[in-house]
Amino acid sequence: MWHLYHFPLCPFSRKVQLAMSEKKVQFELVRVYPWNAPDTFQELNPAGRTPVLHDRDKQRVLVDSQAICEYFEETEAAAPLILGSAAARAEIRRLVALFDECFFADVTGPLLQEKMKKRLIARQSPDSRTLRDAMRLAHEHLDYVDWLIDNRRWLAGAQLSLADFAAAAQISVADYLGGIDWSGHEQAHGWYRVLKSRPSFAPLLKQKMEGIPAPRHYADVNA
Repeated sequence: MWHLYHFPLCPFSRKVQLAMSEKKVQFELVRVYPWNAPDTFQELNPAGRTPVLHDRDKQRVLVDSQAICEYFEETEAAAPLILGSAAARAEIRRLVALFDECFFADVTGPLLQEKMKKRLIARQSPDSRTLRDAMRLAHEHLDYVDWLIDNRRWLAGAQLSLADFAAAAQISVADYLGGIDWSGHEQAHGWYRVLKSRPSFAPLLKQKMEGIPAPRHYADVNA
């Protein structure tokens, strides 16, 4: 049995959860906070970051969300998420990188720093300017999602792919932290509501971060 080390607001762990759930790969969640992780976790990943996937019986450890997702693309035939022609697969990977790197750097990362880490670890108040900048940049990213959905059925093309789940994982964390304003983003909002309604998404909507309540609308698949 795979054990996925995560914390509730880790967007990269969420991406892995979505991908594994879509592929019907069984796993159990192990909650761990990288800033206060036990030695046993550090032994699995000396970098001290989530997600980490561990199969004790097979003595196998997988680290990094994209490496984990690629592993299951190669080992599990069900529900391919990096699919199509070489060009189509390249586009999926481009968009995954865009959300994993750019959206995280612009939006999710600053929100986690200001609204989670400062509150739970440093016991400090968030910086309002940083929060405003993150929400402004979120609008810019959602503008691009609007454009993609205007021109494609799903983010990377005609079929649901890892690009959709990478984007939704980041957005779900930002939404939990109150950093998403859907005003003027009807296309993006509709796309996100469809993803929220998938069975693979339901467990994420139930995960809570201690000391940080989710907004009322967060778990509503129609909101």
